[in-house]
Amino acid sequence: MNNNGATGIVAAIMLGGIILIAGAAASVMMGNTNEGLEEYEQILNEALDEISNYIQIKDIVGKYYSMEREKRIQKIAILVKPLFSIDVDTSEFIIKLTNGEQIKMLYNNGQTEYIHSNSLFEHPLWNDMRESEFSFIAILDKDRSLIDYNIINDNTDMAYIIIKLPEEFTMKKGDTMTITLFPSTGVTRTTTVKAPLPLQSIVSLV
Repeated sequence: MNNNGATGIVAAIMLGGIILIAGAAASVMMGNTNEGLEEYEQILNEALDEISNYIQIKDIVGKYYSMEREKRIQKIAILVKPLFSIDVDTSEFIIKLTNGEQIKMLYNNGQTEYIHSNSLFEHPLWNDMRESEFSFIAILDKDRSLIDYNIINDNTDMAYIIIKLPEEFTMKKGDTMTITLFPSTGVTRTTTVKAPLPLQSIVSLV
């Protein structure tokens, strides 16, 4: 799918959303509660956030490590894929971490490798990252566009963004952190993760 096709789909969904909002607003004006309007607005906002981004977040996982006599999440992996078959230059990705007290900006170090037979959190790529960087571990990249050119270009492409948290951003149980993705195409995508009870080393953050 080319960029024009993707833009057309976005416009069609936005038009549908506007029609839904108009219908809900008419219902409110006729004397019904505004619950319907709020529900439609929430659905529309979530849909537009996903679509205008061109990037979907499919999964977020973290791994606990023993640090200073307590369990803390030190590594986070974010599974992403494009919503459309459209060129997205991952070399221009920027990630912002916010823990309520500090803000940390991370930049793509240009390193992407297949996961192959490696365990996600033990992949050798983790060893080459500095605190201000992140890398990609490709899960599916049929034409090697991400591996060779830092380009996601097919809606079947899937890769984990891997982040080794700086010491001041490691998370103990109950801690929250906001992660904002600044892609080269589309708008920013923000998600908040919370460290769950460390019953297992690897935990879901979504």
